[in-house]
Amino acid sequence: MTAGNATEVRENPFTTRQLLRLDKALRTADSSTGLTFSVYVGDLAAPARETAQRLHRELPAPAQSVLIAVSPGQRLLEIVTGGQARKRLSDRDAKLAALSMVAAFGGGDLAGGIILGLDQLVTHAGRD
Repeated sequence: MTAGNATEVRENPFTTRQLLRLDKALRTADSSTGLTFSVYVGDLAAPARETAQRLHRELPAPAQSVLIAVSPGQRLLEIVTGGQARKRLSDRDAKLAALSMVAAFGGGDLAGGIILGLDQLVTHAGRD
């Protein structure tokens, strides 16, 4: 999980308890699906989709990975799936998860929204 970038120091948007919940949700998502889920929280350079895709390509196993990129300050959310992950998660699945996350974000719950989205993506991806 990443907050901000190396050139700009920002306060972590999550409490310790939220970070622990996010870590548990990510580990559960990985182990139950066999895919690798990652979360990036920070600014996304324009165009945001291309930036999220670049971040996704930098992951250790992008073909089996799903990246949730969230920029609260810019009000942006991107979900990027690798080739193998896309066989189990359709664009529709990602859009449904994104809608749920955006609703939670609108209520001020960044961590809860990410966890909710992860849970929905895991449900759609199924078991490994």
